[in-house]
Amino acid sequence: MKDIENQHDLFLLVDEFYKRLLNDDGINYIFTDVVKIKIEEHLPILVTFWSQAILGTGGYTNNLTQLHLDVNRKVYLSPELFKIWLKHFDNTVDDLFVGSNAEKIKTNALNIATVLQIKIAQEKRD
Repeated sequence: MKDIENQHDLFLLVDEFYKRLLNDDGINYIFTDVVKIKIEEHLPILVTFWSQAILGTGGYTNNLTQLHLDVNRKVYLSPELFKIWLKHFDNTVDDLFVGSNAEKIKTNALNIATVLQIKIAQEKRD
């Protein structure tokens, strides 16, 4: 296996990752019923996000935290949902890639999930 090296690799990763999420009844309702995701439109945005985070390409302009807080206002994004998300993310990375960027993207995903959970908990208290 090789490391994550370019946007094509990231597309393979996020495409497979979302296939797994959408096949998991424990989390897929977030994407199908709550957000009603149009996957063909969402994947390029995700590739841009991860490309900026891992490869330093830039181009992602959305507010990731606010997007998730908006979803949380529709349905509670519980710690269990984040565990499912991270499990699928890490397993997808491990199944497809090995190397420093693969480790970096898993660390970034954990950091993002942690920050989002803190922000959700803060908003819940307010």
